[in-house]
Parts: sequence; structure tokens; C-alpha cells
Amino acid sequence: MSDPGHPPVSAGNGPHAVIVSHGQPSDPAPPEAALAALAAAVATHLPGWTVRSATLAQPGALAAACAGADRPVVYPLFMADGWFTQTHLPARLAEAGAQAPRVLSPFGLDPAVQDLATRLVREALARGLGHEGVLLAAHGSFRSPAPAAVARIVAGRIAAETGLAPVAPAFIDQDPRIAEAARDFGPGSICLPFFAAAGDHVTSDLPRALAEAGFRGQVLPALGLDRRVPLLIAQALRAGASAPSATDGVVSAG
Repeated sequence: MSDPGHPPVSAGNGPHAVIVSHGQPSDPAPPEAALAALAAAVATHLPGWTVRSATLAQPGALAAACAGADRPVVYPLFMADGWFTQTHLPARLAEAGAQAPRVLSPFGLDPAVQDLATRLVREALARGLGHEGVLLAAHGSFRSPAPAAVARIVAGRIAAETGLAPVAPAFIDQDPRIAEAARDFGPGSICLPFFAAAGDHVTSDLPRALAEAGFRGQVLPALGLDRRVPLLIAQALRAGASAPSATDGVVSAG
């Protein structure tokens, strides 16, 4: 695991990767363990790499994950590219002593991840689900347009590539709220949680909002929990490590 006092998931002579997520300040241990499990799965696709993980909520975890790494390739397990990835994460990496980190585009902006969202809807349709539409449940933000913008792009792609209607994003932290938007969806619809992990938003806030709306459709697992995600992250890390970059900082691996 990547929390202080634990060895890296895998240690090799190749590049050093650090997968970073928000975590949960009120109870940091479970998300830290879940992220370490994801890092272990990613490491199976990156022989020779050192793969570590850290949530920002776990004290000391980021410093431990970056310890001894020269130019670590940092993968932000975030759904959007906003304040957390552009300002807070670089500051935390500097505070942790990361040496010339190469920060990749976040999870939700990866074209392969967005492709996966559409693929999950197609697979649901093949199982006889979702013919009445798709509710894309996302976090949103009243302070930044970035999280909602990504969700709207993905919803548009799903609609265009599947021909389904309605396909609509709805949010926990901004309008339209999930509890309101979900009322427009029938029993033959599906809800795809546009989240990278199964935190409180997925396990508590989303079910409560859907129950309030009387949503009768099928709720799919969160996007980030799909079995194909570790390979997608590994591919992004490999591309990011080899991509030319004039300066350290955000590197697009898409």
C-alpha cells in the first residue's frame, strides 16, 4: 500500500507512477485501501514499474508515495480538470517533495475512459436495459464549471453514439439535481454514476437522491469500478511517461 510505512505496490527499475485521488477526510482509511487495490491492479499491466497510490485525505500518504522517485508520473483519479488538479494537486506534490513530477490529464478526461462510458451503456442495452434513456449521475460543482462540462460532453457522446433519448447529466452539487432530473426517467432507463470510485457520493448521496425521485430504473456500478479501468490507467501512464514535455507539469496522454 502507499500509506506511510508500507512498501510500494510493485518496485521495479522502470518509471515510477503515483495514482492520486481525493480520499475522504472524515474516514481516510477505506478509500486509501481501495486506491491501493486499484494501484495493485494497474501494476499487473506495467511490469518493471514502481506503482504507488495516495489519497490527499490521508496524512503523509502523498509524501510516502513520492519518496525516492525522480520525475514520477502522477495520475489524477479525478473526473475533471479543475482547481484540485490545476492548483491543489501541484501544491501538494511540491509540499510532498516530489521531484519534477509529470502530472497527466485526469481520469474523466481520458478519451478511452469516455469511450468506456458509452460501451457500458451499449452493454446494458444488450442485456435489455436502458431503452428508456440514461441518467448520467455526476458530482458537479457550484464553484467551477469544469466538472459539469465533462459530464455534459460524455452525455452528448452517449446520446450521439447510441441514439438513446433522453440522455441527461444530473448532479449532486449543482443544478439540475439528481433528485429532480431522475423523475423524468421511466423503469426502462439506467443510471450510470460518473464517478471514479465508490465513495460516499456513490454509496449514500446517489441512492438517497434516486429514492427521493422514485427512480425505478437500473443503477449501474460507478464508471471507475469497471474491470477494464486498471488497463486504461496503465495505458495512460505508459503514454504519459513516454510523451515529450518541454516543461514539467500537466502532460496530456490522451
